[in-house]
Amino acid sequence: MVGQAPGRITHGKGLPFDDVSGERLRDWLGVDRDAFYDPTLFAMLPMGFCFPGTGKGGDLPPRPECAENWRQPLLDRLPDIRLTLVIGRYAHDWHLGERCGRTLGETVANWRSFWPELLPMPHPSPRNNRWLRLNPFFETEVVPELRVRVGELVRPG
Repeated sequence: MVGQAPGRITHGKGLPFDDVSGERLRDWLGVDRDAFYDPTLFAMLPMGFCFPGTGKGGDLPPRPECAENWRQPLLDRLPDIRLTLVIGRYAHDWHLGERCGRTLGETVANWRSFWPELLPMPHPSPRNNRWLRLNPFFETEVVPELRVRVGELVRPG
């Protein structure tokens, strides 16, 4: 999973997605907390490693020096990546580059062009409840496919 940066709460806890966003993300994936935090099943690598602070509309962007200095060397050390969840616009920009749409919605709506290796996703934050309401395809089309794929990877048959 590649996300943005820890929020204030998870930064303080030192555990990614240990908040309401994480509850929603685990639900989208169809996994429980134990599986989610099992490092043999999931790796989490945010675009920034520390809480970047709060701005007008929410958290500030991840600090750019994290991705510039550490992202690729860390990704190179992760073996056998079979699915990358690209969570939020900052992660979309870095991982998808010119393949991003003009908006997060366009990129996520084009999810099949990246599937099954990558999945561009909105951030599971409650701040995105409006986006999810306006884009019901994500939870009706994408999430069921995601749960099947994660099930295949987490519980291979």
